Amino acid sequence: MNRELPMTKILPSNWMDMRRDWRLDVPTMLNVMLLICLLTPSLAVAQAPEIATTVAFTEGPTVDRDGNVYFTEIINQRIMKLGTDGMLSTYREKSNVANGLLIDPQGRLIACEGGLFERPGVKVKGTPRVTRTDLKTGKIEVLAANYQGKPFEGPNDVTIDGKGRLYFTDLAGVAVYRIDTSGTLTRILAAPDVQRPNGIQVSPDDRTLYLIEANQAQGGARLIRAYDLQPDGTVRNMRVHYNFSPGRSADGMSIDTQGNLYASAGMNQLRGSAETLDTKTGVYVISPQGKLLKFIPIAEDFITNNAFGGADMKTLYVTAGKTLYKVRTEVAGLPR
Repeated sequence: MNRELPMTKILPSNWMDMRRDWRLDVPTMLNVMLLICLLTPSLAVAQAPEIATTVAFTEGPTVDRDGNVYFTEIINQRIMKLGTDGMLSTYREKSNVANGLLIDPQGRLIACEGGLFERPGVKVKGTPRVTRTDLKTGKIEVLAANYQGKPFEGPNDVTIDGKGRLYFTDLAGVAVYRIDTSGTLTRILAAPDVQRPNGIQVSPDDRTLYLIEANQAQGGARLIRAYDLQPDGTVRNMRVHYNFSPGRSADGMSIDTQGNLYASAGMNQLRGSAETLDTKTGVYVISPQGKLLKFIPIAEDFITNNAFGGADMKTLYVTAGKTLYKVRTEVAGLPR
């Protein structure tokens, strides 16, 4: 007959010890173990948290010659200013969903505006255009709003070469454009040669144009393309400079005086796309030969862009999530 087990008895850790101490046969022993499993409380498996909504999203940093940092906060449609005194202020309300920014050699603020922006609980859109703002007077001038009569879909990021020519991407419109100093607008890349053009940069010698592809779809290009930049501002001889696939591609990037790219890429959480977590979140320092030289980790999602500033141009400002980060670098950057 099976005897009743006292509930206060400490259970032996070894089956053979249990059988010897309590003189239980194997079938009874199995029943005892089953009873223990049923009586032992189990931990509930928690559901992975999901983003319900987003209240801030930083992008497009740029730094003026005095050291003031300008960056966009897309959800609330503002251009923010971090002064040299460390004080944060709003430079421009109603930014028209401004994204990528650039300070040109004359100290004017170039902005890519109006693209559709969607996140959980958030959807904003403005009038797609590229503008130039006099930082002293606040006067805004529209540089481009359409190509051959067709409106842009969403200018995203912008850079400049040594001749003062602007290059910008229209991510949703799948095209890359150049604005000459005369104001002439030229399309230099379009589908099917590009898929989702995002960040853009020009090498210090003006001989190479770099373009980030950020296609989140299955099999989409998630990489940096390099092109020979011709004296007339056209491009040729495309090659893959650095590949982030299957992880999240870079978003924006800057460049230093030695021609190394600083690409903001990766993510820490899945977002329902074909992207994986193979690309860790941070800034990827990539040589002109396409070799990864250094990785600067950033903890916050989603990392978006970066720009050089500081008196010696060795402070890298990085936008990610709701935050503007800064990190010192060994090599001085360029204001592009």
